[in-house]
Amino acid sequence: MHAHGATPATGRLLKWSIVITVVFLGIELAGALYSGSLALLSDAGHNVTDALALMLAWFGFYLQSKPPNEVKTYGYHRAGVLAAFVNAVFLIGLCIWIFHESWERLMNPQPVNETVMIVVAAAGMGANALVMYWLRPASHHDVNIRSAFVHMMGDFLGSVAIIVGAIVIRYTGWLQVDPLLSAAIAGLIVWTAWDIVKETLNILLEGLPRGMTLQQVSEAMRKIEGVRDVHDLHIWSLGSAVHALSCHVLINNVPPSESEATLRRLNSMLAERFHISHTTVQFEHQSCPLSENGCVIPADVPHPHC
Repeated sequence: MHAHGATPATGRLLKWSIVITVVFLGIELAGALYSGSLALLSDAGHNVTDALALMLAWFGFYLQSKPPNEVKTYGYHRAGVLAAFVNAVFLIGLCIWIFHESWERLMNPQPVNETVMIVVAAAGMGANALVMYWLRPASHHDVNIRSAFVHMMGDFLGSVAIIVGAIVIRYTGWLQVDPLLSAAIAGLIVWTAWDIVKETLNILLEGLPRGMTLQQVSEAMRKIEGVRDVHDLHIWSLGSAVHALSCHVLINNVPPSESEATLRRLNSMLAERFHISHTTVQFEHQSCPLSENGCVIPADVPHPHC
């Protein structure tokens, strides 16, 4: 099952994104070594992780599109989540190195070739903008693709900063702007990567899906006709956009045909409102005396498990 927005075309675009990134990486490394710019070199280092990120994203996308089997009964939805987590952690590690190098260069400024910086950074803006345009639709619904998108966005903003820095160096001679820009780029990358680390860890640890609360879901379930109470409610994510739920639902002691209708109403509401497609609902039947207004359950009556 593909996540919303992730189609076979997404896989092809990921492959082309890898090709473009690797080609530009060679150009940027040569430009960084020729110009002596740490900002350009740190951006090239980020591009190395971009290439790895895109490869991981493609591999995760390939795995999560595989159907379930006798061993992986839910399929491979978590493969993309794991790839996103590894990408984000790797990014943070790279940024720690960039911070260190920026400090060293700030203490000992080095001359740079600002013309080469501008030309290479401008080419990088074009390449990153193209890849971001390709990945943007799927990034809204797939944390794996979003992690790759964040890599590319960091590079795009980094290229903009490098151009600004090169112009400042050309007209002011202030060489410290180069390492300061490197540190600023790294800070932006850490800020975006940390959000992905938190989201992917939450999925891997089977936490509640983002933007959802147990109270919100349980209250919506209790409003369904035929439902008297909900307890032992658990909600988790199988992947970026695939959620699962298990719970016990207390209903009246009714025929199976009527309880089946209640189950259909529950599943329909959960799918439409909360995008929960995998549900396990255990009914518990409560028998009680009938009154003029129907079945009444005293508040002090315990809810037995079937």
